[in-house]
Amino acid sequence: MISANGFDIFAEQIKGERGKRKKVLVTETVLRDAHQSLMATRMRTKDMLSIAARMDEIGYYSFEMWGGATFDAAMRFLDEDPWERLRALRRVVKKTKLQMLLRGQNLVGYKHYPDDVVREFVKRAVGNGLDIIRVFDALNDLRNMEVAADQVKKEGAHLQLSICYTISPVHTLESFAKLALEMKDMGADSICIKDMAGLLSPVVAYRLVRAIKEKCDLPVHVHTHYTSGMGSMAYLAAVLAGADIIDCAISPFAMGTSQPPTESLVAALKDSIYDTGIELQDLVPIANHFKVVREENKDLIVGLTGVDINVLIYQIPGGMYSNLVSQLKEQNALEKLEEVLREVPKVRREMGYPPLVTPTSQLVGTQATLNVLVGKRWHIVPNEVKMYFLGYYGRPPAPVDPEIAKKVVGDEEPITCRPGEILEPGLEEAREAIKPWILQPEDVLTYALFPNVAKDFLVRKFARTLKRDVGFEEPIEGVAYPV
Repeated sequence: MISANGFDIFAEQIKGERGKRKKVLVTETVLRDAHQSLMATRMRTKDMLSIAARMDEIGYYSFEMWGGATFDAAMRFLDEDPWERLRALRRVVKKTKLQMLLRGQNLVGYKHYPDDVVREFVKRAVGNGLDIIRVFDALNDLRNMEVAADQVKKEGAHLQLSICYTISPVHTLESFAKLALEMKDMGADSICIKDMAGLLSPVVAYRLVRAIKEKCDLPVHVHTHYTSGMGSMAYLAAVLAGADIIDCAISPFAMGTSQPPTESLVAALKDSIYDTGIELQDLVPIANHFKVVREENKDLIVGLTGVDINVLIYQIPGGMYSNLVSQLKEQNALEKLEEVLREVPKVRREMGYPPLVTPTSQLVGTQATLNVLVGKRWHIVPNEVKMYFLGYYGRPPAPVDPEIAKKVVGDEEPITCRPGEILEPGLEEAREAIKPWILQPEDVLTYALFPNVAKDFLVRKFARTLKRDVGFEEPIEGVAYPV
């Protein structure tokens, strides 16, 4: 039973009998996380642009529309320039803030990048139209966020620092609240509770928001996934506790492994002191547009459509669960899935309880799968896992198991400095590597982040530009022209 400070004041609050009006703001995720979660990150820019102006009139706080996996997926699968997507949406969206997800020193990739690349990326991202940059680190290691955070502040954008929410003996309300206070000291303009697995229960959501609010007087933004079925309940509880902003997805791209539906939360808060100010009927054309987009891409729709109990039992995010299934299918060992699921918490404990989010979810999942398939725990260890034990991903939330560490790295000493400090600058090398194909300064960053994917893409883009601008038809050797 929650005390008088909890849900028993709900009836009074929704009538507006306690305190002043507190409008809750809504961030729409359909342009980034929603289609990343449900459609393998394959939504095309044209499907966004054709509705963006109408969305801009709704009254959203922000559109999350860039970052995460969208950057490389745009090039890899859609043959689109992610920078042009950002610029195109900025030209259309005049009233609503544009927001991205940035993985700290990993930027939009899956490894740490040099400081010069991090700073230039942030500079160009803001310069091309971003208003808000949500920065997180998979280990909640603030050292891995500090360079990006510093540059966001220098560029004059809104810095939102994120706490990766997870459950373990070392992740407590007190530790999260302390982290929020440290983020405020780093210059955060707001704090995000990033619940990437859908683990946030309504009771914990209430207590966590209260704990953070008591520590620091910054806006709190809550992000969750519907995987466990608790998403909307967690949002309502967070709002009652004082959360300022919630991430929602328009209904055709909501629920499952995506976010709670925008329409439902708007309706739930209507006529209360938390009223979002968004009119439900205004969302109907937006939903109708994305129903068509979903139907046109139904073959790409992946992931959970109902509730996944595994996320509550094993704390495994939906995307990680799908990857485990895929890995086992490739090895004709799907019957070992349950054994792998049981192995994941063991590996996570031995690795110091990392939150299961990119890239640590891949590290833990791959190692758990190998432990089961090989039949001998920690007998085969990928190099990426070894680098984790050596500190190259950052500082784990808890000490790693010393016996396991001995098996993995032997007598090698882990680094203790910020991992980004030991990386050589990367911009000049990238610029030299693609010098003949540079059409914009951002192309250098694209190559620095994803050299294998970017090289072919940038050559194709260069060839298309020549054809469009000067009618140049002569084929370039090695270029696979798109049909």
